[in-house]
Amino acid sequence: MRRLLGIAAAALITCGAGNALAGGGQAQVQSVPGWEAVGRLNISGKAMCTGSLIAPDLVLTAAHCLYNPQNGRAVNPRRIKFEAGLNGRQSKAQRKVVKAVQHPGYEHRTNGRAQTGYDLAVLRLDRPISPQKIRPLALAAAPGRGDSVDVLFYSYHKATTLNRQNACQVLAARQAMLVTTCLVDFGASGSPVLQLQPGRPPRLVSVISAKARMGGKRVSIATGVNHALHDLMRKAG
Repeated sequence: MRRLLGIAAAALITCGAGNALAGGGQAQVQSVPGWEAVGRLNISGKAMCTGSLIAPDLVLTAAHCLYNPQNGRAVNPRRIKFEAGLNGRQSKAQRKVVKAVQHPGYEHRTNGRAQTGYDLAVLRLDRPISPQKIRPLALAAAPGRGDSVDVLFYSYHKATTLNRQNACQVLAARQAMLVTTCLVDFGASGSPVLQLQPGRPPRLVSVISAKARMGGKRVSIATGVNHALHDLMRKAG
C-alpha cells in the first residue's frame, strides 16, 4: 500500500462546500437505525474528527485525533466537544470531553502518516447521554475478507452533515487492520465501520484510521475492534 494518510481534518468547516461522495446523502443516513450515535468531534474549535457513542458516557474514535495535525502535540481532552447526530446547525446532544485514553500500542507519528492497527481512543463525556435519547452502538468482532460494511462520517467538505458509504467490501483483514473499498475524506478519522443486517441494530466492527491507495485504487484503512477496546473503556470510565 502506498500513500497511507491520516485523515483528521486540520480545519473546522462549519458549512458544507463540496460534492457528496458516492453513497452519501442524508436520506440514506437516516435509514440507518441508530445513526444519531455518530457525531462530530469539535477539537479546540480548529480541527475535527468523527466519533461514536459506545456507552452513555463513552465515545470511540481514532487515537491520532488526540494530536494536533500541524505540530504533533497532544490536545487537551477538555478542549474537545462531541456533537451527537449533528445535522446542519442542530445536534441530538452535545457533551464536553473530560478524559481520553488511547490504545497502549499507539505511538503518534509527526510525519503525517497514520499508525494503523492501534489507532483507537476512548473519550469520556462530562455527563452521560440517556439511552432513551440516543442508544449507543453495539460492538462486534472485525469482519472478514469479502464482507460488506458501511461507514458513517463527517468530512472537511460536509462538516455538518453525516455522510454514508454503503455496501463497501472488505478487501483485506490482517490482525487488527482492515482495508475496505469505502471512500472517505479528511475529517472521517474515527468514523464507525458498521455491519448492517435487516431487523438488527447496526454493529460497530472497526474505526476509520486513514485513506490510502492500493493497486492504484482509493481505499480506506480501519482499525478493528478487539479485546483491547474493553480495557480502554474500563480505563476511561
